[in-house]
Amino acid sequence: MRFATLLALSLAGTTAFAQNLAPSPSQGVRYNRLLIRNAMVVDGAGNPARGPMDIVVEGSTIASIRPARPINEFGTPGAESREPRAVPGFDRVIDATGMYVTPGLIDMHGHIHHGRNRQPWPKDYVYKLWLAHGITTVREPGSGEGMDTTVAHARLSAENRIAAPTIIPYVAVEADSPDSARARVRRVKQRGGQGIKVFINRPDVWAAIADEAKKNDLPIATDLKIQETDAIDAARLGVRSFEHWYGIPDAAIPGPQHFPDSYSYDNEADRFRWAGDLWRQADSARLSRVLDTLVARGVTWDPTFAVYEANRDLARARTLPWFGDYAMPQLMAFFEPDPTRHGSYHFDWTTTDEIMWRDNFRRWMAAVREFAARGGNVTVGSDAGFIYHLYGFATIREMELHQEAGFHPLEVIRHATSNGAKALGLASTGVLRPGYVADIAIVDGNPLRNLKTFYGTGVEVERDGRIERRGGVRYTIKQGIVFDAPKLLEDVRAMVKEARTAAP
Repeated sequence: MRFATLLALSLAGTTAFAQNLAPSPSQGVRYNRLLIRNAMVVDGAGNPARGPMDIVVEGSTIASIRPARPINEFGTPGAESREPRAVPGFDRVIDATGMYVTPGLIDMHGHIHHGRNRQPWPKDYVYKLWLAHGITTVREPGSGEGMDTTVAHARLSAENRIAAPTIIPYVAVEADSPDSARARVRRVKQRGGQGIKVFINRPDVWAAIADEAKKNDLPIATDLKIQETDAIDAARLGVRSFEHWYGIPDAAIPGPQHFPDSYSYDNEADRFRWAGDLWRQADSARLSRVLDTLVARGVTWDPTFAVYEANRDLARARTLPWFGDYAMPQLMAFFEPDPTRHGSYHFDWTTTDEIMWRDNFRRWMAAVREFAARGGNVTVGSDAGFIYHLYGFATIREMELHQEAGFHPLEVIRHATSNGAKALGLASTGVLRPGYVADIAIVDGNPLRNLKTFYGTGVEVERDGRIERRGGVRYTIKQGIVFDAPKLLEDVRAMVKEARTAAP
């Protein structure tokens, strides 16, 4: 479908169906001069928080970050107030007193879904959940809703015509011959893809994909699954980022993987039950050499811990508190066990399975921590829309699991901001710094004390002997465009309520 047609469908809607499901026009506003007052600043480069600071944004760029000044020094008399008021020379003032400001979060593994379980939902449902959690950039790792649609939405977002993060569209490439592989890589480049995602292929096809991708300046992300090509092979071919962990412990196992003799890769329960056990099978000395090779080759590791969390605690995964207001009914139906659906494999999931996966997590997290200690680039990716994993909320949970893996919250925020920018080759975002793009999250609370303050559902805190709820992202600023995060969440709650009312 041509871009002009997609544009018409997205914004005008020639049928009632399109009008109900197309992305709504963006309500975000970019100001000539924006002042964010009195904020604690976490810069995303790993430095300690500073503040309170005043941040001046001019158009789409951070103009200055400087110690906060009393409001009357801006030329407005009177006592301090939490209510924003006009300040000469500024078109908008945001009072961030008591709040923390971080760079906008970068989700390196954000699938865009326009429905689930063969039932559509509004096309801005996912986008608004992301923006409401401070996510300003998303790498779409496969464009499963169609390359043309994803590229079109990336352009609409860049033009502020829809409320969505910056979208970096990668496209899945698989082929049955080297010639067809090269043709498909060229097609991705011609139609606006910014990278490719590679799964299982023969070694000669892999080599052709990698060579053609290099010629067309398309970075490769890979979800290796289980195949002849392991992490060492892929790194030597020039793969830029590894998703999940597949291929890494495999490269450290002497001989074949040790699966039960009844194992079938095409049985999803078998595949997910036993895949993580590869960490136990890996030889530690070999694994050390694998990590050294990955670091030397400059690859990024995007572990996506959280999407596998159900494997170690299924009851928790199925009863998350945000499902009530924010999960579409067709998404919840998709999550439930069904051998015909990808990722819906939790039938006959046992205590033994959960215990094995807790051990898998321990070993996996230790490997990621060691990779980072040796200089490797670690990023945050959610892979939401699968395995009881809800968009936006999943990204924050991934950050929590990075802390569980042993990283300091300052490191976790760096993983979710400047490390993601580095992986994507974005030279002027991911850090709060004058001259950089104004991608900013303003959070009601201190995420260094509690990363849960990023959650849209907020946190319960004690004040003067009483429990009150606060937290959540208050404003998400994407390329200088200000979005009211609570309003985005209100929109999502209305979508979910309407979907449940319409459900048979």
